[in-house]
Amino acid sequence: MTENGKNLETLFPDEVVTKAIVHDVELPHGAGLMALITLDNGFDHTKPSTFGPAGLASLGEALDAVAARSDLAAVGVVGKPFIFAVGADLKGLPVITGQEQALRIGQLGHEVFRRLGELDVPSFAFVNGAAMGGGLEIALHCTYRTISSGVTAVALPECFLGLVPGWGGTQLLPRLVGPATAIKLIVENPLSQNRMIKGPEAFEAGVADAMFEPADFLEESLRWAARVLRGEETVSRTDHTGDDWSKTLADARFLVDMKLRGASPAPYRALDLIELARTASRSEGFAAEDQTLADLLMGDELRAGLYSFDLVQRRAKRPAGAPDRELARKVTKVGVVGAGLMASQMALLFARRLEVPVVMTDLDQERLDRGVGHVHAEIDRLLGRGRLSADQANRLRALVTGSLTKDAFADADFVIEAVFEDLGVKKKVFAEVEEVVSAECVLATNTSSLPVTEMAAGLRHPERVVGFHFFNPVAVMPLLEIVRGAETDDATLATAFAVGRTLKKSSVLVKDAPAFVVNRLLTRFMGEVIAAVDEGTPIEVADHALDGLGLPMTPFTLLQLVGPAVALHVAETLHAAFPDRYGVSENLARLVAAGKPGVYAPDLSLDREATALFAGGTSPSTAEEVRLRALRALAEEIRLMLDEGVVAAAQDIDLCMILGAGWPFHLGGVTPYLDRAGVAEPRFLPRGVASVPA
Repeated sequence: MTENGKNLETLFPDEVVTKAIVHDVELPHGAGLMALITLDNGFDHTKPSTFGPAGLASLGEALDAVAARSDLAAVGVVGKPFIFAVGADLKGLPVITGQEQALRIGQLGHEVFRRLGELDVPSFAFVNGAAMGGGLEIALHCTYRTISSGVTAVALPECFLGLVPGWGGTQLLPRLVGPATAIKLIVENPLSQNRMIKGPEAFEAGVADAMFEPADFLEESLRWAARVLRGEETVSRTDHTGDDWSKTLADARFLVDMKLRGASPAPYRALDLIELARTASRSEGFAAEDQTLADLLMGDELRAGLYSFDLVQRRAKRPAGAPDRELARKVTKVGVVGAGLMASQMALLFARRLEVPVVMTDLDQERLDRGVGHVHAEIDRLLGRGRLSADQANRLRALVTGSLTKDAFADADFVIEAVFEDLGVKKKVFAEVEEVVSAECVLATNTSSLPVTEMAAGLRHPERVVGFHFFNPVAVMPLLEIVRGAETDDATLATAFAVGRTLKKSSVLVKDAPAFVVNRLLTRFMGEVIAAVDEGTPIEVADHALDGLGLPMTPFTLLQLVGPAVALHVAETLHAAFPDRYGVSENLARLVAAGKPGVYAPDLSLDREATALFAGGTSPSTAEEVRLRALRALAEEIRLMLDEGVVAAAQDIDLCMILGAGWPFHLGGVTPYLDRAGVAEPRFLPRGVASVPA
């Protein structure tokens, strides 16, 4: 395991070694002896088994031992409870500094894993739990696979991080399940917020040959293996060489272009490897994976992806500045002021996650019925899709009710308002709620830009008011900006964070500053693009000036999603706070006055009437000038936000933009990207963070 005299294990000094433990198992019905290899890192399921050099060495030694035996009928591989294996140990990857080291990482995985498919006896993977990345590749190398119906995560997430499945996945999976399914698992799912599939889906897709229930999964798998060995069970394989690989790959490249516009190399390299799998030998395909892996390991995209991964996996779970959890109060009932779409989404989320009564209020019965009806309709939709059982659906319907009076909040512990974005309206709502709730009931506001401190002013207990800013759609977007007002106390803040955790949101503590983090930055960013159009830049030039970043949507597409009226309101709010940096576009105001939903027609072509409202400019910019203008504005605004203490650190801004604005994972957050682009002076982060060390 040495490369040029240097032990690869020195690159992974903190590796938690996954050991391959071998036990002999006498298979039923006289099928013979199986050497069963259990992959176990010595921890419970909260610390999944991964593979660094030492773990690969352990598995390699186990395979050496079983290959030398002549008494075996088969070899099996299983994981510890709830975990099969989840791939490479990522902790050492950022310190790889040379192409040869990077190449050796790929070669080492292939040398070990491929032996599972090249033994003198059949090999069986018994996928008893999460199988991701290299863990799934271990299973793919085996001759046969069973999977538990209780497995919740099967995935090849490498493209999400800026890598490719580099230990056999791009070569073995297309041959097993065909190019279309392989592309879905290797490329499409990672680019769709790193979607995972479950055991039944994996079985249906052909990734596994048999599926058994969790309670007796290993016993049934061993019985099934025995039947296979005795010829009583036949496993058929589909020959996918006749599939239309060319069209499937062309369609996939088109979709990747639509999502990334060439911004990240990993999905394109993955598609190249999948195409190679059709004709290449196993050794040729694995060698190509090695080289691709080495190239990507030495690129900025991987380092940026790992930085993003660390933010969402670690920092998001330990929010900077959050009070002690023990200060949080128990929440046994929730009130929602308002019954519009956002309020209805929140009501359902509270009911599903907190499993407590949720009561909605509004001004008249028609609005209230519509809001509660929306919640019940969504429950029915979830029931129809199999996401809820009939009993769960009935319980949820019973939990969400409506009332025309706020007296229904008398025994609530947490009341959130989702009314019109007007400070006077919100202050009036909180004053009315305070008259009926207990002194310790938390009053939360879902405002996207208004000052929480002013909202609490005049209340008897301003210390229990907190910002609780969701992003739309509420059930999908993972970010929650929790805003501390000037009077907000620790108990209120701790309760807000506890509720956020129960809602399965990633919460970031934000100072009470105009538009907080995401909306402040997006408004500055969009404001510069719109200003360029106001000055005479064609809309199509300005709107696509930042395509090279691979953002989830263009600025004017985002404007269409948010709605021009909302964008104008936030721009006006920020203009009032920072008139030197935030303008109010007269053209945008005309768009709102005309009732236009945006500049695009339903067929995604430019709406001539809408674009005609953006007339009058005589100083057009080039796409590059628009790009630099927008990026420099972002860098300036982030610097000011950090100086103002809006968040604890640049990492929190990155986390907010990744989870709340869809900032691409492969860019590593906005501040590392601005550092790498040379726009941030001075740098936001030390050199080598989210990039290849200099």
